[in-house]
Amino acid sequence: MIFWRVKPLDQILATAEKKGLKRQLGPIQLTLLGIGAVIGTGIFVLTAEAAQKAGPGMMVSFVIAAAVCGLAALAYAELAAMVPVSGSAYTYSYGVMGELIAWIVGWALVLEYAIGATAVCVGWAGYVNGLLNSGIFGLVKPGTLSLPLWLQTGPTLGGGFNLLAFLIGVAVTGLLVIGTSKSARVNAVLVAIKIIALTVFIIIAVPAVKDANLHPFLPTGWGNPVGSNGIGVLGAAASIFFAYVGFDAVSTAAEETRNPNRNVPIGLIAALVICTIFYLLVGYGAAGSVGAQPLTSATGAFLDPGTPAFAAACGNSQALVCSREPLAQVMSTLGHPRVAVMIELAAIVALPSVILMMMFGQTRIFFTMSRDGLLPDVFSKVHPRFFTPHVITYVTGIVVSLCAALFPVGKLADTSNAGTLLAFAMVSIGVMILRKRQPDRKRPFRTPLVWIVCPLAVAGCLLLFVNLSVVAKVVFVVWAVVGLIFYRLYGYKRSQMSPEKMAHALDDVV
Repeated sequence: MIFWRVKPLDQILATAEKKGLKRQLGPIQLTLLGIGAVIGTGIFVLTAEAAQKAGPGMMVSFVIAAAVCGLAALAYAELAAMVPVSGSAYTYSYGVMGELIAWIVGWALVLEYAIGATAVCVGWAGYVNGLLNSGIFGLVKPGTLSLPLWLQTGPTLGGGFNLLAFLIGVAVTGLLVIGTSKSARVNAVLVAIKIIALTVFIIIAVPAVKDANLHPFLPTGWGNPVGSNGIGVLGAAASIFFAYVGFDAVSTAAEETRNPNRNVPIGLIAALVICTIFYLLVGYGAAGSVGAQPLTSATGAFLDPGTPAFAAACGNSQALVCSREPLAQVMSTLGHPRVAVMIELAAIVALPSVILMMMFGQTRIFFTMSRDGLLPDVFSKVHPRFFTPHVITYVTGIVVSLCAALFPVGKLADTSNAGTLLAFAMVSIGVMILRKRQPDRKRPFRTPLVWIVCPLAVAGCLLLFVNLSVVAKVVFVVWAVVGLIFYRLYGYKRSQMSPEKMAHALDDVV
């Protein structure tokens, strides 16, 4: 039986009250945290990859990914309002489906947050290194400010230590230790900058759309619903799902939120709606203004982005699908070089806020797992001055920073998606189970049409999962096995729900 050691929701709430975090965030801050977590690598980088996989049909891919996220967000909102504590999908799974499922979900979320944060660190370093190598847009002689090549990339890419990726990880770690409210203020500034940049892009690109650039609209077709080779609308949706990863980090801040029953649902849904609107307008503007048709091989086969064959086909091509800075390139092509510069700078500013929210989510998941006894107690220590889980923040920051300095993890975005999709599916299942088990429990927010919304959310997660790359699925399975071994050797015996701990707690009461 897998549904065992279920931790009652009332016990979860009681535990949070005894060893909790300071409530200091409001609905606007939560919404901005969600936007800060979502808008970043996906829209600034993955637009080109999505165009290669689906052509102008990438707009449909954005809609599919957003629909899955939206359905899951409604489920998240119900549980987050009922159980306003840290831990997100892990905590909800613990209170509904038991410890084993909760552990699997919590372990999988490491793929979402830690790998995602590492990938964004590397992406940010690439933008800044490119800026330095170009002489900061010609202000100084190109190469004057460049770092030594061995400090620009990790060993697998011919370098030695990606210094900038390491430093941005360390900087974000320090900010998270100082305090949640301070991090939220910095995040609000970063969100404002990138929202302005994307708004300017939309104002220029959308009026320049030409109908001819949108035909054929689905050059690569839909893909295979039971598992594609990554090409097609479904393949693009599976990859571009990374562009939405992070909105659920809002729920990890529930324990630090004022009036969470009201504010967490507002933050979740508002952040997702705002980001989706921006994504659709940016995708439409990019594809319609300069064209987004995918490259093909000599035999007419569509090429998979990231492969040697695709790189060879791109060569010195100025096609949108070949660009590492697609939005900036669109502005340059439309004759707005200064706006292109602004877009590049906004991307450099945007990515740290994504790193911040991904590391924030990771530390809060581990904080809660430690509080439950599944990880060492030291990870749930709270800083006496800053009221943050500083130990696990330091550990997470060191691991993320070092991995970003040494490994090219950009291609693991699909693996990050795998962990997220599992969490989304489990939350949706949890809502349905709880509706049956505890129908009379107070629900400050109720998922509308729950028996339609939640099954569709699960089906959507499964659809995107099977369309991930084979490598992502393999890594996901291996990671899950490693987690189960760790749980059996450590967490199973030390859990607060173990018979020994429960008996000790009962003795204390008596």
